[in-house]
Amino acid sequence: MSLRWEQVVVDSRDPLALATWWSEALNWPITYQSEPGDADEPGGDVEIEIEIAPDAATHPSLLFIAVPEQKSVKNRLHLDFIPDDQAAEVERLLAMGASRADVGQGDDVTWVVLTDPEGNEFCVLRAR
Repeated sequence: MSLRWEQVVVDSRDPLALATWWSEALNWPITYQSEPGDADEPGGDVEIEIEIAPDAATHPSLLFIAVPEQKSVKNRLHLDFIPDDQAAEVERLLAMGASRADVGQGDDVTWVVLTDPEGNEFCVLRAR
């Protein structure tokens, strides 16, 4: 028996807007977009789903789905990214609409905690 990591699902109030933001942030194309009412499984209707990935054949991907509620607490799971230039990448993401976040990390850490436009935390690590 084995498992293969397929995707990270991101709950979102506006999946198209958030998927587009992450698509631009990661330079990943949208690889799938459902239409409201598409059947995901027999007897089931899905709200809009949008997937982004490095390309259509590469996984894991990020799948954005619609949920009715706003994010209300710190994420229990978050993504970490390693850029070539941490300071430049943080500034680029902030200019795109990310925000700095304090999740209790303190001042003497080597990573920067940001949130996407819907408040999901992620970290920009220092370059290796």
